[in-house]
Amino acid sequence: MFLLCAQYQAVVEAISDLHWCFFFVCARARRQPCVIFFQDFPANPSARLATITNDFRILYEFRAIRGLALQIDGGVLTLLERLPGVLKVIPGSLLRLRTTHSWEFLGLAGSGRETAAKLGEGTIIGNIDTGVWPESQSFQDDGLGVPKGWRGVCDNGSDPTFQCNNKLVGARFFSAGLQAELWLADDRGSLPSKEDLSSPRDYVGHGAHTLSTAGGSLVRGAAAFGHGTGVAAGGAPRARVAAYKACYAAGCSDVDVLAAVLAAVADGVHVLSLSLGPEEASDYLSDPIAIGTFFAAQSGVAVVCSAGNSGPRPGTVTNAAPWMFTVGASTMDRDFPAYVTFGGGLTIEGQSLGASTLPLGQAYPIVSGENANAAYQPANNSSLCLADSLDPAKVTGKIVVCVRGENGRVEKGHVVKEAGGIGMVLCNDAGSGDSVVADPHLVAAAHCSYSQCVHLFNYLHSTENPSGYINATDASFGVTPAPAMADFSSRGPNAVTPQILKPDITAPGVGVIAAYSGAVSPTELPFDDRRGVRYNVMSGTSMSCPHVTGIAGLLRTKYPTWSPAMIKSAIMTTATTVDKDGNPIQDETGAEATPFSYGSGHVNPVNALDPGLVYDTTLADYTNFLCSLKLTQNPVQDLQGNLPVGLPVNYSVPVNLLLPLFNAAGEPCACSQGPYGRPEDMNYPSIAVTCLSGSTTVRRRLRNVGAPGEYRVTVTEPAGVKVTVAPDVLGFGIGEEKEFTVKLDVVDAEAASNYAFGSIVWSDANRLDAYGSGVGKAHRVRSPIVVKTKCG
Repeated sequence: MFLLCAQYQAVVEAISDLHWCFFFVCARARRQPCVIFFQDFPANPSARLATITNDFRILYEFRAIRGLALQIDGGVLTLLERLPGVLKVIPGSLLRLRTTHSWEFLGLAGSGRETAAKLGEGTIIGNIDTGVWPESQSFQDDGLGVPKGWRGVCDNGSDPTFQCNNKLVGARFFSAGLQAELWLADDRGSLPSKEDLSSPRDYVGHGAHTLSTAGGSLVRGAAAFGHGTGVAAGGAPRARVAAYKACYAAGCSDVDVLAAVLAAVADGVHVLSLSLGPEEASDYLSDPIAIGTFFAAQSGVAVVCSAGNSGPRPGTVTNAAPWMFTVGASTMDRDFPAYVTFGGGLTIEGQSLGASTLPLGQAYPIVSGENANAAYQPANNSSLCLADSLDPAKVTGKIVVCVRGENGRVEKGHVVKEAGGIGMVLCNDAGSGDSVVADPHLVAAAHCSYSQCVHLFNYLHSTENPSGYINATDASFGVTPAPAMADFSSRGPNAVTPQILKPDITAPGVGVIAAYSGAVSPTELPFDDRRGVRYNVMSGTSMSCPHVTGIAGLLRTKYPTWSPAMIKSAIMTTATTVDKDGNPIQDETGAEATPFSYGSGHVNPVNALDPGLVYDTTLADYTNFLCSLKLTQNPVQDLQGNLPVGLPVNYSVPVNLLLPLFNAAGEPCACSQGPYGRPEDMNYPSIAVTCLSGSTTVRRRLRNVGAPGEYRVTVTEPAGVKVTVAPDVLGFGIGEEKEFTVKLDVVDAEAASNYAFGSIVWSDANRLDAYGSGVGKAHRVRSPIVVKTKCG
């Protein structure tokens, strides 16, 4: 066997007469990856660390934010925190990864507005993911010139075939943190291959898909398995793109992701996309990604992140920091129908990208997985079609009905195929509702909603010899309702600071067609190793995130002097909360969705390019927000001399919140003696107030980014709460910023005890020119309001 010697990063072979080496090397290799932040970056960090231990390895230097990534004996982490000048030590952790029609669905393709934004030309989009497939047509050099301000490199590692161009302008790869994490967990079997670790090439498919969605070139005739043929394009198809590989099939180390964020900032990217995140949201000071992306945002880089795929449970949204643009996932008006016909003509509709179909009119026996269990296998296992749970004698030549859950959707079809089945109907349970996914199944298949499958189960229980067939068809358009929230999309409230509504927005994240890796199968599963595709269909908040990234790229081109917060505000305040039919956006159950599902609403890129007014969140706003969290009266001497110089003697700091970590592109963050306001007072495009009792007032500022005009406010009050906006009319000159207040008075505490929702909308619908005529299209600047009277 081969063992990694962490002390020297060498590989040694442990043979039978060297068992002692096995124990020695493993003991040395089990060192904890962590990030350490200093008040001032030491001139000789190795010498500083050597004062407490010699058993460490520096993985990355983060000089821009005065930090180091280390692999170190876990027993000395507490000693690290006591070193003079050390602000914080954060143990490393693993993160998880979270088109041909979506831009038409969003109204952007052919609108003319994207042309006004020059299709994103001049903007550089960075993507932190599993790398890129440079040979894909989505990254072709289409006569683009060298972008201004680009300072990065194309590091092809040990892969001489990997080449960049004037479209794919740069690529880097980071894996030291992941390797350290896997060795610490004694999970060497999950280590990526040598080829994977030593180049920015995408061996997973996720990175090529997300990067092409954000900024891929126009590619005609793209399709997935012959379905959905059309023009594949990124949201900003003339933007330049750069790939930062920090994720692998085994996951992403936050140490590597932090290194990639800082590299992207140094390289000169303008918009940064992260379709990844932790399993749970964590305190901003304990999250290296929150710290790194704060630095990026204050360096002028718009950071877009996925909300997570742990929905529909409440409080599951991650990437919750206010400087991150957090994106949920919703459906489009396109699906890939597959029909199941049974019982002499009854038909239910599902979805599938399965390459095979069963002959029309020829009935095949149908069996429920529950009734096809192998010997010694419980019916619960076979109902889910888990591995080895089906009896070939009961399944061969039949269509098997499997229930969703536990193992992967495509894996269930593989289990059916291995047992001799010729087709699969994948049924949601009641908890999964009506949200279905088109997957590239290995057998003829249809994934059907719970409400549809009820008819099939009733039929199976009504006859001794059930039969039917499956027919998959090409893409279908005009599906309603659309958009609707995907069941997997993580939901609010924000578990870290509920006063900041998360997610911020929703975008298409179901059945998205985009570029793919040529090195893996479309399902990324080991048993599916014979199929290769240039474009693939994928679903997740990983897919919705780069849609917003691409739109941010268009805004960055059109308004190059705007701050990341202004770009975020333009997209949030112009979002819609109704579907294509004008009805409220629904969740996965068919009920009306709330801001905890979609944030400000579903992205509307056409209106975002002309927002009228924006909320600009400044460094001072962020500093006051951070200072308002968890304040303490601990005296200054308790901090052992680690405070920045020049602060007043009676200065008090937040518990576990040392603001020097949030050094903003060289500008120090420091709490004054106050007052700082409250978290809900931060100048954010949404309003959220918890534990509301009696009355409270929040403050906001709006900046005019259009023509001079007068805006009037319209209020939709949350249940049980009276809302008063003052002033209710704002007149703006060019570039002028005005402040207003929103007063919330409780009139029925019970009605708002478990969250109530409303909104304020500023509009210049009555704007007139010098001759008294209406001027242009009215702007509508909407902010959701979330209130809760019950505490906790």
